Order: sequence, then structure tokens, then C-alpha cells
Amino acid sequence: MNKKIYFSFLCIYVLLSTTCMATYLTIPTWSESAVVESSGEVGENFLELNCESAVLISQDTGEILYDHNGHEQLRPASVTKVMTILLIMEEIDSGRLSYEDKVSCSEEASSMGGSQIWLDTTEELTVDEMLKAICVVSANDCTVAMAEHICGSEDVFVEKMNKKAQELGMNDTVFKNCHGIDEDGHVTSSYDISIMSRELLKNHPDITKYTTIWMDSLRDGKSELVNTNKLIKNYQGATGLKTGSTSLALFNLSASATRDGLSLIAVVMRAPTTKDRFSCAKKLLDYGFTTYQYKEFSKKDDFVTDVLINKGKENTVGVRFSDSFGMMCQKNDKLDVEQEIIIDKNISAPINKDQVVGKVIFKSGDNILGEANLLANEKIEKINVLSQTDKILKKWFYVFRV
Repeated sequence: MNKKIYFSFLCIYVLLSTTCMATYLTIPTWSESAVVESSGEVGENFLELNCESAVLISQDTGEILYDHNGHEQLRPASVTKVMTILLIMEEIDSGRLSYEDKVSCSEEASSMGGSQIWLDTTEELTVDEMLKAICVVSANDCTVAMAEHICGSEDVFVEKMNKKAQELGMNDTVFKNCHGIDEDGHVTSSYDISIMSRELLKNHPDITKYTTIWMDSLRDGKSELVNTNKLIKNYQGATGLKTGSTSLALFNLSASATRDGLSLIAVVMRAPTTKDRFSCAKKLLDYGFTTYQYKEFSKKDDFVTDVLINKGKENTVGVRFSDSFGMMCQKNDKLDVEQEIIIDKNISAPINKDQVVGKVIFKSGDNILGEANLLANEKIEKINVLSQTDKILKKWFYVFRV
């Protein structure tokens, strides 16, 4: 009898235990994929953009803030010219090309279709005038003329475009021409366009003198120019950058803007109408300015401190930041960032201007966010017998005078 009771209790215990275990295993838990999906910024078109592909990045850091099919290879149309303009600006900033240089027009350049200012083979325009025509009205004839002027032929210039694309990590891109007229195999992506747009704006900021022009003229007022980028007129803080459209590519745009110290680049590809591309760009930029802020913790060339040096004609040298450093964060985030200054030990003259003498590490708690080198502001020569004697005499003279 006791054995039967014991066996019955054992069966009930096993049954209850199994039920409880099953109940425990079916309790829902948070998963990593659920958290990623809930963020909405990557992989979801939660802004409901009416375009095939779009990307929003920080101009300062390159951080992706919104991605909708950002690596899909598509026809860029005249947004191609961002790379052409980048190479032109590199030539100017290196001193190999001047804004005042005269550029002639070949038969090839004058025969380009699409957007143009109807260049004639008998005329010459300055680089300044060519840039204005390319940036404001997307002039294909001026684009080819500049490519030929820099490299001798458009083909060689296109090789240079592709080489630069590889250097920048534009892995979705193959250029077949310098202007963007449809050609099989001439493709890029929203993400790659954002890369070259950032390179242009960040390292050649003078380009905004052209990309922010709304209306202007050439040839003593005979050729009127109106910007193809309507955001320049009606979007606060717009700084550029480039439109593009063909019957196959549909409507593309690389749009840049700056507000309250935050600079953003929004790229839209294959929007069905020109109205849609500007609407999508506005949505992206509005989202960025509403959601994010850029906090700058160091500014390139700002003075940091004076550093003691040995055996120098001067006892100290001023040092400055080698680079700017900042972070993107959401507007409600509070970042407590500390600067840890580390100076090289036993710094002795001679010291060259721009010599690295230490570094600054930016930390938030135990997390290292980034760092910047400290550069000497001036050249400090090594002290010699004559300068040492002069230094001692000056000290004595000061003591006796007091």
C-alpha cells in the first residue's frame, strides 16, 4: 500500500515538473535581432522614402545615420560630377591648376548632349567660370573640357576618377565617363556617393562658393545660370551639392546642409520624379537635424598648453591639436568626455615646427573615444655656448636691476 502511494506521488511530481519546465521554456525573451529591428535606422525605410536607395551620413564623422538600400548599384546620372569636381579641386588646392587658368573647348566637348552652356571651339573660359557652369547647371560640355584640360583626354581622366574611387573605398562604383550620361556599366551607390561628397566638402570647402549659387551668369550676362538643386533656395542651411537625372537613372541627388554646427549629407537615388528626390532629401535632412547633434571636443590647430623642453633657447614651446575630434550623438544624450594629455618624456631641443611632442586621449569613463597628436607651434633651436652666456647675462642684469 505504501509503495502504491509513493509511486502515485512520484508520477504527480514528474508531471508537474515537466509542465513547469515547458512553461519556463516558452517565456518570450529579448533577442539581438529584435533590438536591431526596433532601431529602425538600418535596413528599414521607416521614413517611407519614395526612392530606390538613400543614405544619410554625418559630414564630420562619416557615420551612417540612415540606410535604405545604400549599396545597391544604380546609374548616378550627373551626380557623377561630384567626383569630377573633386579632382578639379584637388588640382587647384595642389597648385597645379589656378582659378584664372584659361580652358579651351574641343570638338568632343562642344558636341556633348544633355545639360550644357553651348561651348564653342573658338572660345575659352576660366577654370572659375567652368566650375560655376558645372556646379550650377551641370554643364556636360564644361565637364569634358575640364577633364581634357587636366589629363589630355576624357579617357585618362576617367581612369583617374576610378583610381580615386578605389582610394576612398567606393567599392560599388565603376565610372565610364566624367559627366554621367547613361552608359552600360557606369554605376555607383548612395553610400559611395556620400563618400565622395564628404571628401569634397570636408577637404575642399571652397567648393561651396559655387554649389550655393542660386542664380548667376556667364559671358557678360549673356548666359544665365539657375541652380538645378532647388534646395539651395528653399532649405535652410543648404550647402550643395549635385543633382542628376536621365530617362534610365530617373532622379538622383546628393544634398548637403549645415545647421547649429551639424553638417549632414543626404543621398537619394532613383526617385520617380524631381519632386520626390527633393522631398526625400528634405525628409532625410530633417530627420538628421531633429534627432542628432555633433559635439566637438577639439578643433584642429587650437592651442592646448605650453610644454617644458630641455637644452633649448626657449624653456617652453606651445602645442596645438593636430586634428579636430568630435562625436555624433542623439540630442538627448549627455556625454562626459575627459581629455588626458600625455607629453613625451625628456623633450629636448632642437624642436621643429609641427613636430609631434605628445597626444591627447579623449575618454568617457573607461572607454577611449579617440585621440589627437600634439604638435609644436614653432621651431626651437638648441642652445649653444653663446646663447647660454647671453641667457645668463640677461638673468644677472634683471637681478641687479631689481
